Amino acid sequence: MKRAFPVAVCAATLLLTTALSGCGSTKSSSASSQASDTASAGSSASPSTQEAAATASGSPTASTQATVTTRAVGNLGTVLVDGRGRTLYLFKADTTSKSTCNDGCAVAWPPLLTTGKAKQGQGVQSGLLGTSMRSDGGTQVTYNKHPLYMFSGDSKAGDSTGQGLTQFGAQWFVVNTAGNAVTR
Repeated sequence: MKRAFPVAVCAATLLLTTALSGCGSTKSSSASSQASDTASAGSSASPSTQEAAATASGSPTASTQATVTTRAVGNLGTVLVDGRGRTLYLFKADTTSKSTCNDGCAVAWPPLLTTGKAKQGQGVQSGLLGTSMRSDGGTQVTYNKHPLYMFSGDSKAGDSTGQGLTQFGAQWFVVNTAGNAVTR
C-alpha cells in the first residue's frame, strides 16, 4: 500500500518561510529560513548556508563524520539508520552513486552528508559503504552505490513514514543491510 506525503504541504511551508524571511529583516537566523534559502538558491548556495540547512534538516554538516548503523524498524526488518537512529532511504531515480535529489527534493529528503569516510556501525558491511560528491559540493554517504537520505517527515528515531512514497519522480525505500531497497 502506498502512502502519499503531501508535497503541497512541503511546498507551502517552503514558500511561507521564504516570504516571511524577506519581511521586516535583512537576515533571519531561523533554521527554516536557512533551509529555504538553500532550496531557493540551489547549487549556488554558500557552504555556510548549506551547512546551516543541513543542520536544520538533521543531517550532518560538512564538519561532521557521519555514522551508518542498523536498527530493527517496524515490519521492515533490520535497516540502515544514521548515528542518531534516523531511518535512511534510497531514491529509485538515483541510478548511479551520484545523487539526483537537489534543491526542494533535498529539503524534503536531506542527504546524509559526511566529511571523509562514513563510520561503520554494527551490521554495516564496510565494502558497501562509500561516498559520492553532490552537485552542491557536499560529500554524500552511499551504501551499495545508493546515495542515502533521511526523510523530513520522520520525527524521531525509528520512524519510517517515507517508506514507499513516490515523490520527485520516483519511489523512496528504506535500505537493508545488503544495500537493497526494502519494498514491502
